[in-house]
Amino acid sequence: MFSARSWLIAAAALFPFYMSIAEAFWRLQCGYRSGLARLDPLISPGGLSEHVHAIHGGSAFSSSSTADDLLQSECTSCQVLEDRSAYWTPALYFMEPDGNTTLVEEVPGFIAYYDFHGGYDSNGNLQTIEAFPNGFQMISGNTYQRNFTLPVPDPPQPWPEDQKTQSALAQKALGFNCLNYGGAAEPSLYRHFLPDKAYLDANCPQGVRFELMFPSCWNGELDSPNHKDHVAFPDQVISGNCPPGYDRRLISLFYETIWNTAAFSGQDGQFVLANGDPTGYGYHGDFIAAWEDDLLSQAANNSICNNPGGSGVTSDCPLFDIQPSASMSACTFTAMPTALVAENEYGPRAGLPGNVAVQSGPGYATRATTVSGYQVSSAASAAANSTSAVVPTLPYTSATTSSADAAFYQADSSTVAAGAFYQASSAAAASSSSATPTSTSSGAPYAVQVHAADGAAAVTSKAVVAVVQPGAVATTYWTEGGNAYEMVVVAETVTVTQSAGAGERKRHHLHRHLGRHGGRR
Repeated sequence: MFSARSWLIAAAALFPFYMSIAEAFWRLQCGYRSGLARLDPLISPGGLSEHVHAIHGGSAFSSSSTADDLLQSECTSCQVLEDRSAYWTPALYFMEPDGNTTLVEEVPGFIAYYDFHGGYDSNGNLQTIEAFPNGFQMISGNTYQRNFTLPVPDPPQPWPEDQKTQSALAQKALGFNCLNYGGAAEPSLYRHFLPDKAYLDANCPQGVRFELMFPSCWNGELDSPNHKDHVAFPDQVISGNCPPGYDRRLISLFYETIWNTAAFSGQDGQFVLANGDPTGYGYHGDFIAAWEDDLLSQAANNSICNNPGGSGVTSDCPLFDIQPSASMSACTFTAMPTALVAENEYGPRAGLPGNVAVQSGPGYATRATTVSGYQVSSAASAAANSTSAVVPTLPYTSATTSSADAAFYQADSSTVAAGAFYQASSAAAASSSSATPTSTSSGAPYAVQVHAADGAAAVTSKAVVAVVQPGAVATTYWTEGGNAYEMVVVAETVTVTQSAGAGERKRHHLHRHLGRHGGRR
């Protein structure tokens, strides 16, 4: 097995004009969902959601939960005890030709990546990456989207201006990764639509990994009326530079969920999201930040936790109290509305929960209406449309650092459970944004860092102050032989300042009462 030094030497041999710089990140795992229900405190506060969500995080999640409520959670379904945040996305169903549906099982566990991708603001100033303040909330994606208006596949970067609008970047922030652990891994955010069932049966024996990137450029507000306008995507979706009016930079948040579509291999029907979307274009996710004791900010400024040469494994951060998988899986949310207690979210059942109609597009999906507290679709039927969803065809492709679209990806699920490392952009060129200061560097730095995968021995690395990566044009992650590898391309030469590591937070034992309230939703 290559050591970290061996990989750095190999990288230097392959890319002699590059120097070593890397970014810090955490893989925050959630052992299992805390619930499955038509609840959404951002879009349908105090009522019922149009569609079913798979929910992870603090047990105080409800139809009206706020960050203050979540901080009172008795437990969390996620790995770090102090993280009472809420993470939720629509569930996935298999629909038979007669309209009957069955929930597709989620493969444990859901992962939220907290990554430190830096860049410049619209005035050319290098940004400091900030932690999410408690009470911060946002949505990524559009539940009513049913088409993709951009080239397929994504062209190499730098993209032209019409492909760097916020609408375009939001469409590119979705990924549907075909999983075949017998072959090379696909790059993340490579495919922005859900492949049809015939393709999945033929090519994806381990299911599909749904991926969602959130905006990281920020105007300083905790929220906005549509839960989107206070944030914006950088011009490379994951990395890059921020648009005017969004001069602050947040930690980059990326969701991944694996759904066991292979369990329905050979059966006649189609896969459809709980919001009635068989295309995947309407995939979306919500987030409410709720970390105890300002811990997220402390960790983001701790030279051990926020170490560019670190492992990405949350247990390596001495500030985090890590709970075992059994405790994560035992935590469920408690506030199920009476109207939903008897709802059959799992199936088999007629149609989708909430009587949501399947709408394939390409037009914008219609909004559901509420009658007597229950959601019903404004379309005529909850059964599938007479015509199936039409999506492009992208062949199965492996992620390679030699290709124009360098990728973050997970190569081996046997070493990192359900893991994926996601793609930022092409290694071919830096962003064309005029906001980026002119570099005096003779070449883009290129680095390989070795990170121990969960369950593997960690690679010892020296603690340094985290450095924002100016002008990052690509970062590639992969796993091999029990290690997770990270390779970063940036367009600027930066100086790393050594300082004493922040004092370790006194560890303490938290006495929690696991929420066990009937069967898991």
